[in-house]
Order: sequence, then C-alpha cells, then structure tokens
Amino acid sequence: MKFLVNKTERLSGTISIPGNKSGTARALILGALAEGESTIKNPLHNADSYSILHMLEGMGASFDTSDDDLWRVTGTGGHLKQPVGVLDAGNSGTGYYCCTWLAASIPAKSVMTGDYQICYRPAGPLVEAANELGAEIVSTRDNGLAPLWIRGGIRGGKRLSFPGHNSQWYTGLMMIGSLQEGDVDIDIQGETLEKPYVAMTMGMMEQAGVHVVNDDYRHYKVIGGQKYKATDFVIPGDWGSSGYPSFAAAITNSTATFLNLNPEDYAGEKEFANIMRKAGCTVEPVEGGIRVTGSDHLVGQTIDCSGMPDAVPILAVYGCACKEGKTVLTNIRGSRLKETDRTKIIRQQLERMGGRFEEDENNLVIYPSRLHGAFIDGHHDHRIVMATAVAALIADGPTIIDNAEFAAVSYPEFYDQMKALGADIQRLEVV
Repeated sequence: MKFLVNKTERLSGTISIPGNKSGTARALILGALAEGESTIKNPLHNADSYSILHMLEGMGASFDTSDDDLWRVTGTGGHLKQPVGVLDAGNSGTGYYCCTWLAASIPAKSVMTGDYQICYRPAGPLVEAANELGAEIVSTRDNGLAPLWIRGGIRGGKRLSFPGHNSQWYTGLMMIGSLQEGDVDIDIQGETLEKPYVAMTMGMMEQAGVHVVNDDYRHYKVIGGQKYKATDFVIPGDWGSSGYPSFAAAITNSTATFLNLNPEDYAGEKEFANIMRKAGCTVEPVEGGIRVTGSDHLVGQTIDCSGMPDAVPILAVYGCACKEGKTVLTNIRGSRLKETDRTKIIRQQLERMGGRFEEDENNLVIYPSRLHGAFIDGHHDHRIVMATAVAALIADGPTIIDNAEFAAVSYPEFYDQMKALGADIQRLEVV
C-alpha cells in the first residue's frame, strides 16, 4: 500500500491518541509472568502487541482480547513452559529481545525468529549475557543474529555489563531475572541513552510487586526470588505517536487538540510539548491532553534525543520546516539500532524532498529547507512512513510513500486520524 499526500494548508479538530506501544508490551509480559488474572486497560491494537501476545501464549499464558478496551491476561506465575512452535516476534523489537530472555529462563529448547528486519537487529550483548548466566543461545546463521536457537536455564548470582545505548538488551533480563534464584547485577558501560524506557520497565514492575535497585541508571541490582502479582494496568496514550499529528499541526500553522496524553507519563516524548513551545508554537494544557497552535515562523533548536531515539524522524521533519536557525539532534545513536538506521534513512528520504542535512554517528544537523514532492521509500519502517507523510503536508507537489501499511505497527489509526484533522492524504492499494 502507498500513501499519496498533497500539500495541506490547515489542519483542525480533536483526536484521541491510542495507547502506548511500549507500555502495552510490558503489561502483556508482566501479566504473563504474574500469578492470576491481570487486566490491561486501553491497550494498543497493533501488530507488535499481537506478536508478543502470541509468543506469550506459546509459553503458557492465556489472553482474552474480546473487549477492545480491556484485555485480560491469565499468567503463569513465572512457570513458563516450552513453546510448542517457533517463537515469532514479527516486527517487534521489544518482543524479540524480551521474549528471548523469557525463553532463556525455560529449562528446555526453543527457537526465536522474526521478520527480515528483526533478523538483522543486533543481539550480541543479550546472547553473551544469557550464555554467561547459564543458557545456551546460538545464532543459526553464526552471525549473532536471529533466528536464535535457545537452550534455557539461566541462573542468578552474576554481574554483567551492557552497552548503554540500547536498553532493550537488558529489559527482559530485569523482568525475568527477578524470578530467578540469586541476584543479578547489571553494569552499564557508557551513557544510558534510553532512560525513560528503563524507568517505564522498573515502574511497571514495581506496580506488579517486583523491585529493582537503580543506582542512577549506571548500575541495577535485580533481586532474585521475587514474584509478580496480578495487576490492573492502565495504558496512557502514546506521546511518541502523538508527535506525528501534533508536529503536523505545528508545521502547518494549525490548531488541533490531542487527548489521552498524561504529562506525568514515563515517555521521553512528552518533551514534544516543550520542543514545540521553544520552536514558536503555543501548547496549552487541556483536560486529558494538549492543544497545539503552530507557527509560520518556526525556529530551530538543539534537542537531546537520548531519551527518545524513536523521535528522530519526526524531529528531522520539524527541522526542515523551520524558517530560522538550524536544528541539531544529539545523542541519536540509539535510533540506528531500530527497524532501520532511522537517522540515515530519514535523512536520505527527506533529501529526496529537498531537505538539507549534516550527519555524523551521534548527531544530525537539519537546516531550514523548502520541500517538494517525491517518491519515498518507507523501508518497511512505520516511523519513516509517518514522518515523511507529515513532511509531505508542507511540500510543493504530491508525495507518494511506499510501505504505507507499516504505519499500523505502532499507530493503526494514523491514516484515519490524519484524515479527520483535514490532511490531504489518500491510500493507494497496490494491485
């Protein structure tokens, strides 16, 4: 499927942002590890959530998703079973890394895989750590990448080190390590670049009755021998998803309201409100969300992306839309380890539209640019697809974006909600 997007003068209206993708993933996993029935209110109905759900079913949990607004999880009490079939993460990085750790805790053999992007996402630090804890994980291609053959049986009582630029490598260890005999100490090498995701993991674990000792995000003590209790999780709206329609309002000098957003959320992307204010927009709190009024003279700024690596694509679009000053995105290394090297890909695609950039390993500089329509390769990456669709709203001439169906990975309502705000966007089915 493709999107055809034309320049749009104004957006307006009110939309409710769907549930947080990362929060839904963690609630599914923690509910599966708990004793008894947990509930998940306002879950995100996306492809990743169902990929994780099916893997957890394979390891013994059961789910009732008949109510769209309230999912029910019957947990395993930490007693996961050997999967009958191959564990398939689909396109879910969180599912891939976390469920690999879960499989590594089962004293049996299993196989983990995913789509072609998952099979090229690095897992070396996770594999090395799991093997040090007593599991045996082998890449079937002997290159450290999925598919992974897993013989489980991890034990606590070890001290491990992980690079700080990808928290997904140790998030699953925090979750499953709490159920093992003996504590696990995790040391972080270099700067921790995804602190909001780590805070979300620990906060939701605490809600489910399990504690991790955090020493300033430099060292964690995962205390063994704990148990998860059944928990009623409430998933807030996804600040990351809100960035696409809210920055669309910002760059088109429009006014729109975005609901189901909690300013006290864990998400690093809640900083979007302050970024838009500094850019020259008006952002007002309203009951349950924010109202954004854009500007026809946006100003660039320096933005630390260490806590929001997924935001690089939409922030690059904002930088192009500025009328004054360059925009500098710093600490972007984490964005290079996602479904694609998002910094490289968004630069390449926006350059097709006339964007001007400078790029190095950990920074992206964006200059004010007059954009024009182009044919965009979405690279099967939801955030590239949605960010370029927003860019097309201020581009001269039509823009066609390939792989448009991938927007549903994190934001199934993207097309309908952008249409509701007045965006000139159409879906083109490929025959």
